[in-house]
Amino acid sequence: MKNGVGVAQNIVLFGGTSEIGQAIIHKLVKPGVSHVVLVSRDIDAAEVQVAEMAERYPDLEVHHVRFNADDSASMVHVVAEVAQQVGDIDVAVIAQGVLQEGVDYYANPAALQAVADVNFTGTMVLMYALAAQMRVQGYGKIVLLSSVAGERVRKGNPVYGATKAGVDGFALALDHELVGSGVSVLVVRPGFVTTKMTEGMDKAPFSTDAVTVATAVEKAISSSRTVIWVPGLLQYMFLILKNLPTAVWRRLPL
Repeated sequence: MKNGVGVAQNIVLFGGTSEIGQAIIHKLVKPGVSHVVLVSRDIDAAEVQVAEMAERYPDLEVHHVRFNADDSASMVHVVAEVAQQVGDIDVAVIAQGVLQEGVDYYANPAALQAVADVNFTGTMVLMYALAAQMRVQGYGKIVLLSSVAGERVRKGNPVYGATKAGVDGFALALDHELVGSGVSVLVVRPGFVTTKMTEGMDKAPFSTDAVTVATAVEKAISSSRTVIWVPGLLQYMFLILKNLPTAVWRRLPL
């Protein structure tokens, strides 16, 4: 629950070792925040983050919960475990995702399941599990890290783009479904983000970084906005790109 000055007290990061997710958490942690929970698969990496946060924020209780982002059947239990540790979940940031750039899906079509299980199926189940918990509370904010890649899926990585398109659309519909419950969804659509995950890849135009994304989320999270683009110029750029005729779109070097 938010305290008397409107600060969310319990914040949870799904994808607890995500560079962008970590940047968002550091922006959201301020006086009044009581608990942060890092939910991730990599225990060792998460424990390092827990130790660093405990040292940086001595008044903050930092927890770690283990999960597998591709195990959709476990999401309800994971959310219940988080709630058992900290009580109500005020803000849940979902930064889980896999890119799998450069995979030859013609040679191994089954490889796309690993992307879909995390980016699409697992995330949808997680969002419903969080929404169910927050509806009982009567309030809460779910922040989904989406991508501009889902606005119009490019030939360069159709599997990643398609999963982002699917979960982005689902998140918007879920937010609509939650109207009047006190629960809402914020969809974050960054462009190319320079992180360890994208290291070595060619930067796209209007690239950004984790801190810039986190700053935008911090500004938007207490507003009534449902979607933000980072950088904001991409919103207008994709108004054009999304509506280009197919013949023109196919000529673009994407």
